[in-house]
Amino acid sequence: MSYHELSLVLFTVLAQTAVGAYLIMTLANLMTNSRVDVKSKITRNMFFVWVVMGLGFVASSTHLGSPMRAMNALNQVGSSWLSNEILTGAMFFAFGGLYWLLEMLNKGTESVRKGLKIAGMVAGVAFMYSMMNVYLIETVPTWDTPYTSWSFLLTMAVVGAIFASILMHNAQFEDAKYTRGLQGLVVSSIIAIIVVTLSQMVALGEIQSSVVSAKDLVPNMAMLQGSRIVLLIVGAAIALTGINRIKGSVALPVVGLALVLVAELLGRNIFFNLHMTVGL
Repeated sequence: MSYHELSLVLFTVLAQTAVGAYLIMTLANLMTNSRVDVKSKITRNMFFVWVVMGLGFVASSTHLGSPMRAMNALNQVGSSWLSNEILTGAMFFAFGGLYWLLEMLNKGTESVRKGLKIAGMVAGVAFMYSMMNVYLIETVPTWDTPYTSWSFLLTMAVVGAIFASILMHNAQFEDAKYTRGLQGLVVSSIIAIIVVTLSQMVALGEIQSSVVSAKDLVPNMAMLQGSRIVLLIVGAAIALTGINRIKGSVALPVVGLALVLVAELLGRNIFFNLHMTVGL
């Protein structure tokens, strides 16, 4: 298995992690009755969300032939999903980042900060929608399937939820109902990932061109996907156990998050190695 698209592997997984975590943490601040100081700590810990998003953008810039011409990618906003992805990603970073900065500096009115917070959520959803559509290409039959959208959404759900849970755990977030909901999201997302992965592996056997069969693009697919699923389950179990049993400490949950992140990076690399075109 090659690693020629490592830039896009990192960008897509890190961006999905950041958006998922931001949505979950923002909803916690909007919907729960946590103490004011706890909500402030949750917002403070969003700093790490922007670090992850920033790393994702840095990774994406290495995919460009000439980073100095990056602005040319915005020439087709409205008609190109790639241009839409870049624009909505920048808007997510700008709205959400500005909200975080104003909150940290205690600047601006409450309505302005809330407006930016919600605008960041909307931009994040639009960003993910655009990203999914970038890869739904008719001439790439291995990508132009519902499995692509599901895999992107599930990465956002499972890695984003674990990342957000760790940051909220560090902020002494104690809303039991919301926490159970997040843990349920992680477990159900992993089950869905297993189902989607197995279904996609079966479907690949029916896709072929005059040159190659999709099932032959990654010869060791079963072993790689099996390793990914094991890493997902073990990582999530470690992370959730640490959050539930060790008050305030994030050391063990971070180890679990690292395993889950490696699993999804592996899965995304498999996705890019499945690239093929119709015809010759």
